[in-house]
Amino acid sequence: MAIEPASSDETPGLGRSRLLRVVVPAVMLGLTLLAWEVYVRVNAVPPYILPAPSLVAQTLVKDWGTLYPALLVTLRITFSALILALIGGTLLAVLLVQSKWVELALYPYAVILQVTPIVAIAPLILVYVSSTQAAIMICAFLVAFFPILSNMVQGLKSVDHNLLNLYDLYGASRWQQLRLLKLPAALPYFMTGLKIGGGLSLIAAVVAEFAAGSAGAGSGLAFRLLEAQYRLNIPRLFAALVLLSATGVAIFALTSVVAWLSLRRWHESALAREN
Repeated sequence: MAIEPASSDETPGLGRSRLLRVVVPAVMLGLTLLAWEVYVRVNAVPPYILPAPSLVAQTLVKDWGTLYPALLVTLRITFSALILALIGGTLLAVLLVQSKWVELALYPYAVILQVTPIVAIAPLILVYVSSTQAAIMICAFLVAFFPILSNMVQGLKSVDHNLLNLYDLYGASRWQQLRLLKLPAALPYFMTGLKIGGGLSLIAAVVAEFAAGSAGAGSGLAFRLLEAQYRLNIPRLFAALVLLSATGVAIFALTSVVAWLSLRRWHESALAREN
């Protein structure tokens, strides 16, 4: 019995599914904002208690000159910490997998750094590091570092043993096994660590700035949040929160696109099903 080829109608179905992933959350957001706006206007809620979404949008435009430089500071710290965490986590993961003694010696301390709350470590870092911005970046680095390290170690250890035996049979060196087999096999795990680390680096940058209490022209969005809270400027506080949330979503979207571009041609997690 001949098997009929898949119908071309599947492609429009896939397109509709992707469209729904965008439309449904957008509609839900619009309904939530509408309900929020109606509630504030009907109940005459004061803006220092709960500002309407329209007022938050107006404040975001009006205070853009204040919030935008702070956003750039937060972005610079976040991406600097993330890049350092990617480099450091990947290099240390390779070193841990290549040497069992190094793994036994160093990995427990990486776990200790991860499970210790960054709020408890931040004051010590601020004492020993002269620059506040550098201290905040170190805090963000420490938080983003472990997910990348952990995922890379897991990925490098998850290589098919049959393939390792095949490489040994053909006399491949450890460098060849690492470059041609282990690193490509660990790429999906690396991308998972990238997506986790991107969000955590932003969170850690904000939390560290809260702990530092930095102020002035070189301050990030966390200081603007505190400043708005102290002055009871709640619309600006919500505007800063909107910027932080949008930044987090943009970082996650960016890392997801990078992961998809890296895996879309060969890994099962990024390939569309044919049936």
